[in-house]
Amino acid sequence: MPVFGLPKDRIKKKVFEGKITFSVYGLGHVGLPLCVCWLKAGGKVIGVDVNDEVVKCINQGLSPINEPGVDAAVSHFVNLKKFTATSDLVKASFEADVDVICVPTSVSEGKKTDLSSLIECVESIGKGLKKGDIVILESSVPPSTTAKVVRPILEGESGLKAEKDFGLAYSPERVMEGRVIKDIEENYPKIVGGIGRKSSETAAALYECIARKGVIIVRDATTAEASKLFEGVYRDVNIALANELAILSEKIGVNFMEAREAANTQPYCNLHFPGLGVGGMCIPVYPYFLLNEAEKFNLDLQLIRLAREINDGMPRYTARKVLEILRQGRYLKSGAKKKIAVLGLAFRGNVGDTRNSPVYRLLSILKNEIHERVEIFVYDPHVGEDSRLKEMGVRQVSELDEAIREASVVIFATDHDEFKKINFKSFSEALDRSAVIFDARNILWRTNGLPNPKIKIYGLGRPVKMIRK
Repeated sequence: MPVFGLPKDRIKKKVFEGKITFSVYGLGHVGLPLCVCWLKAGGKVIGVDVNDEVVKCINQGLSPINEPGVDAAVSHFVNLKKFTATSDLVKASFEADVDVICVPTSVSEGKKTDLSSLIECVESIGKGLKKGDIVILESSVPPSTTAKVVRPILEGESGLKAEKDFGLAYSPERVMEGRVIKDIEENYPKIVGGIGRKSSETAAALYECIARKGVIIVRDATTAEASKLFEGVYRDVNIALANELAILSEKIGVNFMEAREAANTQPYCNLHFPGLGVGGMCIPVYPYFLLNEAEKFNLDLQLIRLAREINDGMPRYTARKVLEILRQGRYLKSGAKKKIAVLGLAFRGNVGDTRNSPVYRLLSILKNEIHERVEIFVYDPHVGEDSRLKEMGVRQVSELDEAIREASVVIFATDHDEFKKINFKSFSEALDRSAVIFDARNILWRTNGLPNPKIKIYGLGRPVKMIRK
């Protein structure tokens, strides 16, 4: 049924009665949980993805992603015939009242904005668009994309006019992998910006059906787009600051994490965590959307650019520290092959997502520097068989004991909860007698020592003089 421009109360009533159909484009870590939220609110949902395996999986009642609450919900609503999946984008648009776009956007190898997947999706939606529909973009995009890219494509393909015949709005996803449904439904208000008042109000009424923290309507779609990018860039810049201060702390004899904890008791200070680097499809990407836009105005966003350089340089800094430890301990001069255990491959703790993980860069540098003299083992309890590790010639193991047994160096590369709960008595016993641990995620910053006094602990932001000899 047509939804654009209806009164708020009527929109909500129609959603709860199951009389509004949503098509959600892109069934990844954002789109599929969003499908679940609309289904729980009462809507009928068509999941849309160009990957036929994803579509097949969902139509069998299975989830192609590992995300709390999704598996059971997909099975339940597929069985009720309220949720189906398809790879036919035009048909999905024609059958839907609300089209929500969650397809991936990224940057090229040259760090230029890549909206090709989004544009292809929008062209197909336009071919099936009808009067009374509303299109909502959730993908992270450069400011003005909704108004200057999406709108003309939809109008050109459909022959309809935005804000007159159909609605168009932007509403950024504000979620973290591992808790997406909870973030949508409970943790944060939804932000909505339309290309006009009717679009904003229609989108807001729809999101009020699933967002318990309510909806914030901003001036327009461009403002909503900018708000999402600003969130990510804020984190990138502050992580870079933490990394610089951690490196300084090593030189001046300060444990950065202890100083950070003390500093953050002041309400105006929010120092972030330092680490091996920044990964995923959000924080390393959003700065380039803004940098590329700024270039159009001959504006150089120096702070944002520098933060990217600092964070991108952390895998090399970590590798350099590890190699220094190996050389100082004469590990590389021994005839016997030595073993490095890298604990963690995912870009963030407690998820299995390895996209843009800085661990790959760390492994590549170590492989290039130490050649055949050291064998590298990688263990991550959240990551299945990884083809990229095979291509790199790095051995992936499925058990922690296998990774650390007789290891000369252990690198904590991802802050999974499993690593924070390790029994360090048995852990120490499994290592080489005089092994070293490099903590690149500050998992062990409170640890003064290990049961084996010969094992040394190093770490980012942890000065050498504080390492127990």
